[in-house]
Amino acid sequence: MFKRDVLEKLSAWAKKDQRKPLILRGARQVGKTTAVNMFSKQFDQYIYLNLEQNEEKKIFEQKYPIKELVSALFFHKNQERRKSKTLIFIDEIQSCPPAVAYLRFFYETFPDLYIIAAGSLLETLINTHISFPVGRVEYLVMKPLSFKEFLNAIDEKSSLDMIKHTIPAPDFAHEKLLKHFHTYSIIGGMPEIVRQYAEKRDILVLNNLFDSLIVSYLDDVEKYARNRTMEQVIRHAVSNAFYETGDRIKFQGFGNSNYKSREMGEALKVLEKAMLIYLLYPSSSVDLPLMPNTKKSPRLQVLDTGMLNYFTGLQKDLFGTRNIDSVYQGKIAEHVVGQELLAQNTSPLYKLHFWVREKKQSSAEIDFLIQYEHLLIPIEVKSGASGRLRSLHQFIDRAPHNYAVRIYSGQLKIDQIKTLNGKDFILLNLPFYLSGCIAEYLDWLMQQ
Repeated sequence: MFKRDVLEKLSAWAKKDQRKPLILRGARQVGKTTAVNMFSKQFDQYIYLNLEQNEEKKIFEQKYPIKELVSALFFHKNQERRKSKTLIFIDEIQSCPPAVAYLRFFYETFPDLYIIAAGSLLETLINTHISFPVGRVEYLVMKPLSFKEFLNAIDEKSSLDMIKHTIPAPDFAHEKLLKHFHTYSIIGGMPEIVRQYAEKRDILVLNNLFDSLIVSYLDDVEKYARNRTMEQVIRHAVSNAFYETGDRIKFQGFGNSNYKSREMGEALKVLEKAMLIYLLYPSSSVDLPLMPNTKKSPRLQVLDTGMLNYFTGLQKDLFGTRNIDSVYQGKIAEHVVGQELLAQNTSPLYKLHFWVREKKQSSAEIDFLIQYEHLLIPIEVKSGASGRLRSLHQFIDRAPHNYAVRIYSGQLKIDQIKTLNGKDFILLNLPFYLSGCIAEYLDWLMQQ
């Protein structure tokens, strides 16, 4: 087991005076249960409940008053409730709607207990037939390992320290860090994949694990679907999402199908709730607030770059190159940067967006938009000369500031250049391995 960044978030939650039960969200197999089990070492007493086990599920279905329920839980685990720091972890809570309803009573009657709930299919049930107690719970989202977590998992402590604590990163570390990021781009951040790689240091032995992961998600389709017809639509959406990743998509006919917009849109949105995919909507904003246009075609991102590479057969192409931005028309580079940006935020409300300017005679598109303090910062994932970033120039010409970021395989540097229309701007060029440190490097840039 290796340390996850979410443990720091869990510790911060535990220290709150007005602590509410915490719902840990995330796709299945991203390591939720393992993380909470590790977190439990900070407690004097730990009660673990898995509501996929009928015996433990039935305790909640008896509809005991909350005080009797708590007594029943301790009795079931052959433990006496101590006057000490106690964590109760309710795993797979989506299997038992009455357990969700009890969360508000834990908050109101037992504020001294530390309550965490999690479920691999939880997101598909929110706002449907499970009603979450509004204002009585809080949420934390867990995703695949970030690059920093990957370095920690493979015991590259010096490389991790260089990224986290040395700003700016020195030139002498560039080749080694880029090599590690290249490996991360191939295998992705699913915990079991990374654990096996850390032990074997052989990418080829991971293929059976990738097979099992993808088959398990396909087998889960029936749990997401409301009927047999929708099961087929969702299965088609899962299978084809990998091939459509990185493109702007249309719901109607998605994956060369005959499915209509309404049914395919429903299927893709179910997968988005399950956090297997992300739909990134465009915005034409150059200033806050960032306003996505959900009437426009979204761009598709899947849960994990390693799964994407395996499913689409791109592992061999990535093995054969040092520049990930040259593979799959640059989509793998863009995807892994998106995965890094998503990994930096644990709020369930956080979404990634990209920028577009669409006109009849010309169009412009920028890979990502992020908010930094009061600014909207454009991010391009591109190789080549900075003067060729025409879409970036168009954004800067309209923006009320003059800052932009380019992520590429080159070394860290700052360029002071002009747009094609003559506006001066500052381009922060970050190597791929610093994708997850954009906020820190924008702080550094502003101090220069």
